[in-house]
Amino acid sequence: MTHQDASSPQPVGPLTGVRIVDLTSVVMGPFASQILADFGADVIKVESPEGDTVRYIGPSRSKGMGPMYLALNRNKRSIALDLRKPEALAALQRLIEGADVLLFNLRPASMARLGLSYDDVAKVNPRIVYCGCYGFGEAGRYAGKPALDDLIQGSVALPALVGRITGEPRYLPTNLCDRTTGLTAVYSVIAALYAREKTGRGQAIEVPMFETMTQFVLSDHMFGKTFDPPLADAGYVRLLSKDRRPLRTQDGYVCVLIYIDRHWKSFCEMLGRRDMLEDPRFLAMSDRTRNVDALYAFVAEVIATRTTAEWMEALARADIPVAPMHTPDSLMDDPHLADVGMFEWIEHPTEGRIRQMNVPGSWSGTPPGVRRHAPLLGENTREVLAETGCSAEEIARLLEAGAACEAAANPDLKP
Repeated sequence: MTHQDASSPQPVGPLTGVRIVDLTSVVMGPFASQILADFGADVIKVESPEGDTVRYIGPSRSKGMGPMYLALNRNKRSIALDLRKPEALAALQRLIEGADVLLFNLRPASMARLGLSYDDVAKVNPRIVYCGCYGFGEAGRYAGKPALDDLIQGSVALPALVGRITGEPRYLPTNLCDRTTGLTAVYSVIAALYAREKTGRGQAIEVPMFETMTQFVLSDHMFGKTFDPPLADAGYVRLLSKDRRPLRTQDGYVCVLIYIDRHWKSFCEMLGRRDMLEDPRFLAMSDRTRNVDALYAFVAEVIATRTTAEWMEALARADIPVAPMHTPDSLMDDPHLADVGMFEWIEHPTEGRIRQMNVPGSWSGTPPGVRRHAPLLGENTREVLAETGCSAEEIARLLEAGAACEAAANPDLKP
């Protein structure tokens, strides 16, 4: 893991030298582009004069610099363009001409109206990797429909699966679909860049949320309907057991997974319950899966008899997988995360002291890292336009016409 001064632009990471024009907003696309930026890519975040809507979610010290925005947009440069104006669109097209990747989450029809379809872009930059992240694949009847995380969660049966356990359908309390699709976009872009190195050609990539999350969910839950005729209903029974949950101890909760045969044997021996090893319901992993409700009910009853600390020690000693049940607050104080430097306090030039998560993992040769703070809206408009060949006079005209904006011109933001 590498960290540099947040204002330092020195290149680090395996994608150093790759330039990405980022036409995404909210969570899915910015999550993807931040990972690519952490890997060293020069990510230019193109925003409207109003800015990415996620800027305004949650508490903030300055308008447009909320916590979710700060968590999704480091290592990027922000340029603000009003694409309703022809001059701004021309500036964007000049930027795309010199880019390696165009990442967007506008609907394809909107891109086409802007003159930014793949055919349009490939004419001026045939090497570009053109990656669209949106709700539904263009070949299907849902093409162009609006898609947000909650809607996609419902569409891929996640609330229904939760409802089979709790009795009431509920969304998961995280933007799982946005982030999973964002990760899919990351590896798709990197694979396309690798293919371009071998062929010299760019290509268009579609990363649809619905199809991506269908694969994600049904890889577990297609289950017996994998076969023709079906061997069982859809739904992985272990994951859907009502007692698959953090288990209550005498003074809190503990997370334990008695999974393989060795775990079960160790658990029963630790309890002095060798009789359970002869129970035909639990002899092998396949038997325990079929009878998972009875298995989990037994384990839950036993776990309730000791304290969390006692179980953490006893289960670890028996080499049975166990973990504490964190809250979001306690997770930030986890000692392992402190050991690996997961969290860091940095000084943001306008937001003061903020907590930041570092790049997970480590690299021996080309480490990713944090080079730039999350930018103000339009913070880098002048420098990015200058890099496309715009003269100082041309940039001044764009700013005066409102086709481009910069941070200093916004009175609601700190200078």
